[in-house]
Amino acid sequence: REKDACWEYGDKLDGNRVRCRFCHKVINGGISRFKFHLSQIPSKGVNPCIKVTDDVREKVIALIEAKESQRELELLKRKRVAELSVLPKRTRELPSQPSSPGPSTSPDIIPAVEPTQFICLEAPAPVPRVSGAAVKLRPAPGLEAERCIAEFFFENKLDYSIADSISCRHMLDTLVGQGFRGPSAAVLKTKWLPKLKLEVLQRTQEIQKDWVTTGCTILADSWTDNKLKALINFSVSSPLGTFFLKTVDASAHIKNYRGLYDLFDEVIQEVGPGNVVQIISDRNINYGNIDKLIMQNYNTIFWSPCASFCVNAMLDEFSKIDWVNQCICQAQTITRFVYNNNWVLDLTRKCMEGQELVCSGITKSVSDFLTLQSLLRHRSKLKQMFHGSEYVSSSYANRSLSISCVEILNDDELWRAVEEIAAVSEPLLRVMRDVSGGKAAIGYIYESMTKVMDSIRTYYIMDEGKCKSFLDIVEHKWQTELHSPLHSAAAFLNPSIQYNPEIKNLSTIKEEFYTVLDKVLTAPDQRQGITLELYAFCKTQGMFASNIAKEARNNTSPGFPLALNFALQILARVALHFEAPKR
Repeated sequence: REKDACWEYGDKLDGNRVRCRFCHKVINGGISRFKFHLSQIPSKGVNPCIKVTDDVREKVIALIEAKESQRELELLKRKRVAELSVLPKRTRELPSQPSSPGPSTSPDIIPAVEPTQFICLEAPAPVPRVSGAAVKLRPAPGLEAERCIAEFFFENKLDYSIADSISCRHMLDTLVGQGFRGPSAAVLKTKWLPKLKLEVLQRTQEIQKDWVTTGCTILADSWTDNKLKALINFSVSSPLGTFFLKTVDASAHIKNYRGLYDLFDEVIQEVGPGNVVQIISDRNINYGNIDKLIMQNYNTIFWSPCASFCVNAMLDEFSKIDWVNQCICQAQTITRFVYNNNWVLDLTRKCMEGQELVCSGITKSVSDFLTLQSLLRHRSKLKQMFHGSEYVSSSYANRSLSISCVEILNDDELWRAVEEIAAVSEPLLRVMRDVSGGKAAIGYIYESMTKVMDSIRTYYIMDEGKCKSFLDIVEHKWQTELHSPLHSAAAFLNPSIQYNPEIKNLSTIKEEFYTVLDKVLTAPDQRQGITLELYAFCKTQGMFASNIAKEARNNTSPGFPLALNFALQILARVALHFEAPKR
């Protein structure tokens, strides 16, 4: 415990207590509870630290997850050892045990495996040890095993005839035991396919019923197939889940905005205009003024661009700045030489303790900036490797590309530029991680983008030219493409922003919030009821003044505080609908 990495953020006191160096609170219970204090993980009985930095919080969360994964792995190992320890005893009790040794030739050894490995969670608890004769009489587990096999076939698009093959029967005999036949091709097609399809339809109907209360988001994800057809995948997202609706061929409407409008209008009518809160689309297809036409004809629907698409566009524009592009090209010289030569790659991984030099992101621009950060972190190790005796004595040392890599690594001016790029791009990469990681970021995107612009101004406070080049890109993309009134509305309803005295632009957020209110609340009785609730929310009265609400301000999603009162649930429909289309 004394070697724990989190001690650098706290001071050890007497009585198993730790003082936080960020907020100076004293935490009882030692380093374990102190980790939950820094990570801001709720439901752990520890007050979260409100002053911890994002990078420290993410590091501590990673440490906690690694510890839990290691603990789960140890439990699995112990369970496996326990199963193996009772295996010989079980096999001796089987009357049909063949004389030849070895588990691979004896399907009757299967009772040593827990039946829960072949059934769903809803099945009854596994019975104790059974005899070999009783293995053939398991109707309930057999039915559940058939279901699992059917789902395996459908999920992986396997040919039904495989189920009738001899090798498939041998596999089932080995895994489940003799007597279990498994579903035939006819059973898969006539019984399980209609049954599972009906369950999916029933689930989608349950989600659709919830749209009336929570609303939903239409996701439009455009792409091009190998026949150069322009296709649009339409999905519908709501708090209960996201499911695929349909794919349409938009090739004939690329240059006909009216045709594209009719496609979206058909989807809106299919979902229900009263249920749709917003439409999220990417920019792979030029939609023209379709967004304005839809918001004009459907007064309560918003059109929002894909956040990850817009943030990636900002990073892409960053990489086009001359000196930034030069740094990226120099970095690619090193990575290409390393990864194109297996011996050099093995030596690099050895020097970097198994870590990869190239970092893969969801897009090329993200990968470029992450790789720059990686090179900056490992520069000293790379220099040691290229100047080490093992590399110098190799045949690679005298190659022209190798000499170029050494010159690049020794160029201090270049690496000062790389430090600048890493400092400027990191806040934007953090936003990218939030909006593309499945997190409902609508309550944070306004504040996050404000922090990005503030960090650029702070870093280049003495260099107005560079500051302007980066700020112009971010502000232009934010104002013309990414920003939506929904972002301001959700930020206004986010307690961590509403009650934060350091937020300077709350008046602007409030103004756009009321713009959304005028559009969403069409009935006078709704507007009258919401006025009282908003006053209590802003003045921290009623339920918003409770200790639970105060403690949840900084560690709970913005959608949850809205559920404290029925009147604010109308606005919660907005806060629940901001997710980038998943590809």
